[in-house]
Amino acid sequence: MAEIYPGLETLEKTHDESRQGEALSISSEKKSKNNGKFLYVESYGCAMNFSDSEIIASILVEEGFSVTKNFNEADLLLINTCSIRDKAEEKIRMRISELKAVKIKKPEALIGIMGCMAERLKAQLLEEEKVVDLVVGPDAYRELPALVRSAEDGSKAINVLLSREETYADINPVRLNSNGITAFISIMRGCDNMCSFCVVPFTRGRERSRDAYSIVREAQELFNAGYREVTLLGQNVDSYKWSSEETNESVSFAQLLERVALVNPLLRVRFSTSHPKDITDEVLHTIKKYHNICKYIHLPVQSGSSRVLELMNRTYNREWYMERVDAIRRIIPECSISADIISGFCTETEEDHQQTLSMMDYVRYVMAYMFAYSERPGTLAARQLKDDVAPEIKSRRLQEIVDLQHVHQAEENKSEPGNIYEVLVEGTSKRSKEQLFGRSSQNKVLIFPKGNLKPGDYVNVRVLSATSATLIGEVVN
Repeated sequence: MAEIYPGLETLEKTHDESRQGEALSISSEKKSKNNGKFLYVESYGCAMNFSDSEIIASILVEEGFSVTKNFNEADLLLINTCSIRDKAEEKIRMRISELKAVKIKKPEALIGIMGCMAERLKAQLLEEEKVVDLVVGPDAYRELPALVRSAEDGSKAINVLLSREETYADINPVRLNSNGITAFISIMRGCDNMCSFCVVPFTRGRERSRDAYSIVREAQELFNAGYREVTLLGQNVDSYKWSSEETNESVSFAQLLERVALVNPLLRVRFSTSHPKDITDEVLHTIKKYHNICKYIHLPVQSGSSRVLELMNRTYNREWYMERVDAIRRIIPECSISADIISGFCTETEEDHQQTLSMMDYVRYVMAYMFAYSERPGTLAARQLKDDVAPEIKSRRLQEIVDLQHVHQAEENKSEPGNIYEVLVEGTSKRSKEQLFGRSSQNKVLIFPKGNLKPGDYVNVRVLSATSATLIGEVVN
């Protein structure tokens, strides 16, 4: 069975897809200070981790590091980690073992573990992984220069303190592995939801929103630099709320969406992730109002059973979720919906599982991130519930979920020929240098002839045919 990649709320990707030693061209301002040392960054997991890696790179480039794609020449190797599942941590441990070869060839090279796994395991990582020199949590990246200097002096360096204020709002991220067209903007950090299966509140701390003006400014700077799409990131973007005592103003997520959309009509705006308990009609009407706010919502359901949702502490039930889907369909008829789905959560019965399948039939997601439940130490579920669904049952139920999703996607794609989408050109297709690819507002990937088009252009594409994952089309006026 092919691996299915979870979204922001659920945080994991596979080894090959998410592991990236990322290179970039750095502006002359960034290059002005050079210490002759090379930085290599690998990112695992969710979009938030990739965004954090850009913050990490920015901080260290200011210290004189140059970013490299070649880990063998690196003086500092940083792995930005994910803790959402045991499998994610296993992959990272395997990668640490692989990087031991760098230490053998270059003993002075430093290896650092960043992010959620660092926060969860803390000093334990230094003891278990003998080659690790630094362990740094998501709220301590500003301390990296001092921690690196300490490690260079031979001391093991660690800072995993969580913050109630840190948003890195003043740091201009270095865009790693960028196509120059799409970029992430982190609008908030942490999570207050306390879903019983999730480790994020413990690894990323309490929820706090970033200054709205800094977000709009970053979006404007990206547009001025040639970017044409931004994705606003947060563990739960719908709960974004920033207020200023100086100006006595308060900005909700709907208002932030509008402000970013108004930067320029040629700048597309996406966001991830929404929480079913918080997504409001005001947000939906804002999406409808602005052509450049993408008509695509990632709305994790996790389970179709109200009983299981209560055990998950999701704070909504089956009926609430369906009503939110109905609202999306009513207000934004052309909107696509995707989801995260967990199979085999604690005490899940066949009836609960069938309710998840029926929910999928009701919504017909354009895409879903699907995986079997994995108990994470320290979570409410690990402390209060028993992981009592047998692995083989979890696997069978997951396969049924995956199979049904494939059916829905195949049926959706069969209906596509003849439809016309406005597509933002992102780059050259892997199929052919004579073809380009891009995405529609609904996040559908389309491939079409290159002609005189270039990345960053908008073009109308008529769908001619479809594979299971991609639409093939032609350019139309």
